[in-house]
Amino acid sequence: MNFSDEFLLLLNARYPILYIHSFEEDRLEYSIRKSLNNLQERAIYTWDFIEGYTNNPNIRGFAAKNPLQALDLVEKLTAETAAIFILKDFNKFLNDVSVSRKLKNLGRILKTQPKTLIITATEVNVPRELTDLVTILEFKLPTLIEIKKELRRLFASLDQSVEPEFIEILARSCQGLSIERIRRALSKSIAQYTKINNQTINLILVEKRQIISQTEILEFESSDVTFQDIGGLDSLKEWTYKRKDAFSEKAENYGLPSPKGLLIGGIQGTGKSLTVKAISNDWKLPLLRLDVGRLFAGIVGESESRVRQMIDIAEALAPCILWIDEIDKAFSTQNTSGDSGTTNRVFGTFITWLSEKTTQVFVVATANNFQALPLEIIRKGRFDEIFFVNLPDLKERQQIFQVFLKRLRPEKIENFDIKSLSKKTKGFSGAEIQQGIIEGMFIAFNEKRDFTNEDLILGLEQVIPLSQINPEQVEQLQTWALSGRIRLAS
Repeated sequence: MNFSDEFLLLLNARYPILYIHSFEEDRLEYSIRKSLNNLQERAIYTWDFIEGYTNNPNIRGFAAKNPLQALDLVEKLTAETAAIFILKDFNKFLNDVSVSRKLKNLGRILKTQPKTLIITATEVNVPRELTDLVTILEFKLPTLIEIKKELRRLFASLDQSVEPEFIEILARSCQGLSIERIRRALSKSIAQYTKINNQTINLILVEKRQIISQTEILEFESSDVTFQDIGGLDSLKEWTYKRKDAFSEKAENYGLPSPKGLLIGGIQGTGKSLTVKAISNDWKLPLLRLDVGRLFAGIVGESESRVRQMIDIAEALAPCILWIDEIDKAFSTQNTSGDSGTTNRVFGTFITWLSEKTTQVFVVATANNFQALPLEIIRKGRFDEIFFVNLPDLKERQQIFQVFLKRLRPEKIENFDIKSLSKKTKGFSGAEIQQGIIEGMFIAFNEKRDFTNEDLILGLEQVIPLSQINPEQVEQLQTWALSGRIRLAS
């Protein structure tokens, strides 16, 4: 059911107070007025704190800076007068005892008369004593159809011809933005390029970065990492390659459901984070990184609010990739005691969303310790697939050396004995191999010469891999992964 249908249903059912959460004040008011065209004539009264009632000349300025007086108008109108009262930002006054009491008293009138109060706000904060009286109605960001309609209107006003394929690409890049932000980005494009073109998409991306920068929970990650920069992990690469176009209109028309997400676990330094960035780059989707530590705020109830805010932002910017790094540290079975149940509530909200989400948010979670994760998050249905990234074998270590040396000395790569170096690094992760190469480079740099194969051997000898520091833990993880409970990335 869309907004208009649900709104009209609640009006006809005489719901007394509707609370609509949206940042798009003008678009929301336009949608309300458009919906009312399908009903018998109703008077619309619009109020804000500074100017009072504004759109009716008989009461213009009435109740300015007086929210309690704004409610008096409901009683002043005759019982037969059908009316809608749009009260902007009225949520700010709901905790006032006089306003709260007045609303309760008006509730009896509103149930018997064709009158409805509509509170518009940018956040949801209904006091407990009003929860039985107030109904929250969701007003979502513009749909793909609405965005395309706006783009066609703009192209027509500019007298600019454009291919339908470009409108499709541009509209999808605009998803997650309000109409106002879309217009702002397009106006910027016209001012900078005199028209709307492929460069416009970059300006739209800037607007999306603005949304992310205004929160303390998510970070916008830019990535130039490709799968060619990652050695090994062939099975994982193949899996992601098959889903590269999963969010396209072609896939939707084919009947394919949008993939939900991926859980990647394994030993530290084996390329899990690089893989996430490569997926984002390969799929051409924005990458949002969740700082799990910031979810758990000190104020009671704040953590639950933040996880809902994170979900709202991610869904608003869909299609996108949401990266949850080191999810095992946030939702470890050992972290649920002593926090008044906050972790359990946040975890419950998160996994419910994982199972039920229909938006094109591809969640990639990385973990170093699978065994610390609750069973609920590992079971099928939360993620499409779960991969384990093991320490690289000989062939994969050769690929890793090839990647690093080709990047550092592409013209001298033949001077290095990659096969010999790979044999000497058994038990090394990709990150540890990289650190060994850097150590060897420092040796040669201090002697004011280019590094050689011998320098790399010396550098690698100075690195003590995790498999030697904590062999029991590494072996335990490998044994668990090889037991057949999980899919191997290589």
